[in-house]
Amino acid sequence: MKRTRTWVACAALGALAGAFVAGPTARAQNATSSSLPSLSKAAASPDNWAIPALNYASTRYSPLNQINASNASHLQVAWTFSTGVLRGHEGQPLVIGNVMYLVTPFPNTVYALDLNNHERILWQYTPTQNPEVIPVMCCDTVNRGVAYGDGKIILHQADNTVVALDAKTGKVDWTTALASYKVGATGTEAPLVIGDKVIVGVSGGEFGVNGFVAALSMTDGHILWKAYSEGPDNMILLNPKTTMSLGKPVGADSSLKTWKGDQWKIGGGDTWGWYSYDPKLNLLYYGSGNPSTWNPVQRPGDNKWSMTIFARDLNTGVAKWVYQMTPHDQWDYDGVNEMILADLTINGQQVPALVHFDRNGLAYVLNRATGALIAVHKYDPSVNWTTGVDMNPSSPNYGRPNVVAKYAPGSRGVNVNYKGICPAALGAKDEQPASFDPQTGLFYVPTNHVCMDYEPYPVAYTAGQPYVGATLSMFPGPGGYMGRFIAFNPVTGKTVWQIHDQFSDWGGALTTAGGVVFYGTLKGYLRAVDAKTGKILYNFKTPSGIIGNVMTYMHNGKQYIAVLSGVGGWAGIGLAAGLTDPHAGLGAVGGYAALKNYTALGGQLTVFALPGS
Repeated sequence: MKRTRTWVACAALGALAGAFVAGPTARAQNATSSSLPSLSKAAASPDNWAIPALNYASTRYSPLNQINASNASHLQVAWTFSTGVLRGHEGQPLVIGNVMYLVTPFPNTVYALDLNNHERILWQYTPTQNPEVIPVMCCDTVNRGVAYGDGKIILHQADNTVVALDAKTGKVDWTTALASYKVGATGTEAPLVIGDKVIVGVSGGEFGVNGFVAALSMTDGHILWKAYSEGPDNMILLNPKTTMSLGKPVGADSSLKTWKGDQWKIGGGDTWGWYSYDPKLNLLYYGSGNPSTWNPVQRPGDNKWSMTIFARDLNTGVAKWVYQMTPHDQWDYDGVNEMILADLTINGQQVPALVHFDRNGLAYVLNRATGALIAVHKYDPSVNWTTGVDMNPSSPNYGRPNVVAKYAPGSRGVNVNYKGICPAALGAKDEQPASFDPQTGLFYVPTNHVCMDYEPYPVAYTAGQPYVGATLSMFPGPGGYMGRFIAFNPVTGKTVWQIHDQFSDWGGALTTAGGVVFYGTLKGYLRAVDAKTGKILYNFKTPSGIIGNVMTYMHNGKQYIAVLSGVGGWAGIGLAAGLTDPHAGLGAVGGYAALKNYTALGGQLTVFALPGS
């Protein structure tokens, strides 16, 4: 078996995207309003979508209700916009007043569209980026969206440069280089603006990049603080006495003690997912990704603090609490999925909860103030790598998953094919965001019902080269399908209803006060579903597979639903990069080979509304 097969997807991305490289341009015209609102004012209006996840709690719940369960079946396309890029579109637009802002995959062109004038292009900005960044973008050249604040649009480019653009003109205000793509560090996540700070992370776990989160000054982009995922306490910004983990101080050198020698320096734990924030607690929440390499035999120990939920003080970056979900990850179950902040009634008491649907197939409920573990349940019944998490506080294994050795790569050594592991490496859910509806009290989760065979092998580290060390095959889970969209209660562990799909449901969910849930499928369907019953109310096929996240806004008294379509991402990498080897894309090409029979490359925003003026 050729060991290079695993990385074909990520090493061959230049073929299609390279043609889009362009110099910095900002074709600007006058914006529709003479002044721009503050982020707090813009986010307070339900007419806008001013934060990538709509709100700091990452609920993706909108109070708009003009479109509701009784009329959603009458939706129709209102307008469309071609982005001009044929790669995976994995984010969502922003709407601030009369202007919509969106960003494409590489080369990361930003558009400002005038909603008052037939969606005219007010300005567009295309940065100069070296095409050498493309081969080090694991799993497609995606970007998950821009951020807004202080009259600026914040872009995290693929080459790890953060750019602030004037929201009215598109002119560059400031730029900050975070890390070098030459060692595999790239930018794919949507930044988060909080007050005078811009929160950004890094991708590159498959290249041995030590993950970090940084807070930049909104004024000029200088770094205010930077916190790594692994290493000495002063790099991670841990206080050994006051940073807590499951009710106990982490102690000195809590990360260093769990790595062999200085392996932590190339240890992964990257931060390419979503960020949430609680203004009352002044805490920032996010997750870190897989440890490097994918061959667990080469990195004995718990590999802290990869696979970890962090709660950090926004002002200082110091972690208040941490919780490692998958110690010594043997499956690539990145912990970067969104942290949804919701006040839940548990045992008759209201609890400030953090709910996280992890790639490992487990739904976690923690007290977001203290980090106390409240509940953990499987949200996909096929999960077999663990029997569950030890919930006994007096147990030495408290909070740890009970691992089934049969499904644990490395447990019987390397060059052994560990078969039938569920979920696959892309997780029971990847970055595609879930949504919380306070009206039903349920979480709506787009999932991947996918399993895998996993063979680890020895690999050497070279800066800027893939540092994987595993060959994978992916295939549908039990029942023969790959997607489940579910209404789930993570406190009780109950699935209230579910919809099966042939392929993964990779489009992020939106819930609204109209009692409707929206999401997108890999075949390209924008779907509206009754939040209480799961009845499909509307099903429209867009030009390409959807890996973007559904959003909504109100303009001139009319509610709109919008989604980016453009197949790609990890699941669609075969189509996006023209790959056919079933082991390419870390196994995804073979697993999703039939997707080409249902959709093709595209890059389009499709906007829906009810008929009438």
